[in-house]
Amino acid sequence: MKGVLLVNLGSPDSTDPKDVKKYLGEFLMDERVIDLPYWFRSFLVKGIILNTRPKKSAAAYKKIWWKEGSPLIVLSERLQNKVQQKTDLPVALAMRYGSMSMKDGLQELYDKGVKDVLLIPLYPQFAMATTETIVVLAEELRKEFFSDMKITDIPAFYNKPEYVKALSNSIKDYLSDKEYDHLLFSYHGVPERHIRKSDITKSHCKIDGSCCNTPSKAHEFCYRHQCFQTTKNVIKELGLDENMVSTSFQSRLGVDPWLQPYTDRTIVKKAEKEGVKKLAIVTPAFVSDCLETLEEIAMEGEEEFLEAGGEKFHTVPCINDSEEWVSILANWINDFSKK
Repeated sequence: MKGVLLVNLGSPDSTDPKDVKKYLGEFLMDERVIDLPYWFRSFLVKGIILNTRPKKSAAAYKKIWWKEGSPLIVLSERLQNKVQQKTDLPVALAMRYGSMSMKDGLQELYDKGVKDVLLIPLYPQFAMATTETIVVLAEELRKEFFSDMKITDIPAFYNKPEYVKALSNSIKDYLSDKEYDHLLFSYHGVPERHIRKSDITKSHCKIDGSCCNTPSKAHEFCYRHQCFQTTKNVIKELGLDENMVSTSFQSRLGVDPWLQPYTDRTIVKKAEKEGVKKLAIVTPAFVSDCLETLEEIAMEGEEEFLEAGGEKFHTVPCINDSEEWVSILANWINDFSKK
């Protein structure tokens, strides 16, 4: 019997600093999130970050928390429910981090007799800290607890025409009645070393401004290339003026170089130095709105833009549980059911 496991990032159980600390501990101790030797990662996370960051993060979560709970969890559950209505295969939902564990998700399917699982990481672009960590954990869980289960994962879908169209339509629909003079594509940031580590050719990725535009097998696992390509795909789909569009990266951590340009600095620069008065931002690294979109961009980003002299700031919602996105997932699942 076949089944499906949708996997998103995860969320604390509540906005209580203790719950946030527990969640951050699991997230940041992942060797594919902070890819440093265990002893140093443990010292950094448990000795420093978890003693300073949980209260600040908890305050941020409180700003965006819904009555039903974490926006990311609520939106993911809505997506799961809508997709389930369009397929006969059982569809389970799990999070890479937090109490909605992937083990529980696989167990739910296994208890229904599922032995052939389609794993769908809900990330358009591949990255060590997103898609890869989900796929790796799924295989570890399969070997330890579900040895007679087969798991097939859907690769990064940033380039799939149906996804590009759905993303483009969501942007067009939201901005149809809004004025803006620049559209910024803000992707979640990763350390530059992650790009080099993901390079299967071990020689292509130099992050020099040209490698992302030079065809290579490395692009299959290059987050930076896939982000810039996502922007290009939408520009083409919507017929946008390239001069009115740019790409940046948010949420950096630590002192090591992360992908640039940085979103916060770009927002200020657009207002202060480039004269942009009406800015629109889309966040295509996420399919579900979450802390990084609702607080970091929609709240902090707007504040930074207005303080720098901007006048209007629009945050385009993620594709969330839109009917077009639901139909795309259902079609992928139904294709899997026929194989």
